[in-house]
Amino acid sequence: MANVLRHLPELEGMELGYIQGILKDMNEEQASLFAQVYRARRKDSQMILILTLIGFFGFAGLHRFILGQIGLGILYMLTLGLCFIGTIVDLVNYKSLTYEYNIKMAHETLSLLALSDDIKTKKDE
Repeated sequence: MANVLRHLPELEGMELGYIQGILKDMNEEQASLFAQVYRARRKDSQMILILTLIGFFGFAGLHRFILGQIGLGILYMLTLGLCFIGTIVDLVNYKSLTYEYNIKMAHETLSLLALSDDIKTKKDE
C-alpha cells in the first residue's frame, strides 16, 4: 500500500481522499509512476482561481480553456463571461471545477498506465 502524501504531498481535501483510494492497491513503483504522470497532468486550484479572476479584466474564459472546455471558453470570450455572471459563478465554484478536472485526469492516467502494463505483458510473452 502506497502512501499518497509521500508521492503527492500537494494534494488536499477531497482530491487527497480520492487519490488515496486509487493508490491503496498499488505498490511503491506503480504509485511513483502514477504520481509522476498525474502531477504533470493535474491543475492547481489556485491557478484556476487566478485565471478566473483575470476574466473580470477582459480575458474571460481562460480557465475554461485550461480545463479542456474549449466550447465554454469560446462562449465566455464572446459573451464576456456570460455578462460576468458565468465568471462570478465559476469564481465561487473554482475548487469543484478543478476537482472534476483532476479526477478526470486521474482516470485517464490509470487507463494509460493499464495500457502500458498490457503492452509490457504482451511484449514479455
